[in-house]
Amino acid sequence: MKPDEYLKPRKLPRHLQPTPAPEEFAFSIRDAVAADLPAVREIYNYYVTNSSVTFDESTWTLKQFKEKFAHLTKLGLPFIVAVSPSNQVLGYALLSQWRPKSAYRFTTENSIYLGPSASGKGIGRALLTELIARGEAAGIRQILAVISDKGAEASIALHEKLGFVEVGRMGRVGFKFDRWLGTIILQKELPKPRKHPR
Repeated sequence: MKPDEYLKPRKLPRHLQPTPAPEEFAFSIRDAVAADLPAVREIYNYYVTNSSVTFDESTWTLKQFKEKFAHLTKLGLPFIVAVSPSNQVLGYALLSQWRPKSAYRFTTENSIYLGPSASGKGIGRALLTELIARGEAAGIRQILAVISDKGAEASIALHEKLGFVEVGRMGRVGFKFDRWLGTIILQKELPKPRKHPR
């Protein structure tokens, strides 16, 4: 053996080699645009047909999403998407009116949905964080989350981590997939902006 061969680094067997750290999942958040709506529709309809996290039983049409998008834009309420570097929509979030009566105008309900392959990557937390900030900028005072009491534990945990508190439960108010479902209501109060009523 040549003397310099002692200086060569020894290659570890595969099972002893350190596992490389997973690369951080790349995505960005921006305002939704009309071109995003077909992808948004596909994400939402996946949950309509496969889960009880939404109480809708019929899938939404693209026309319905276009109308909702136009309505929220008119009201100045946020509708945002998380996208991959290739601009694929990974998930979306929005604030909508809690109730149509005018006295409720400073109170909203949030909606957050991720594509089936986008969960567990921090996208939901990023969307909700951005939604809260945009709601505050829009003068919203309260954000409510109405979450199914079956199969939505991760959503409840996420909201609680970002300052939402449970304010009520309603039992057996929905019936989907041949079973009764209840809802858990969480609420987050936003700081009062300048020039705002009490």
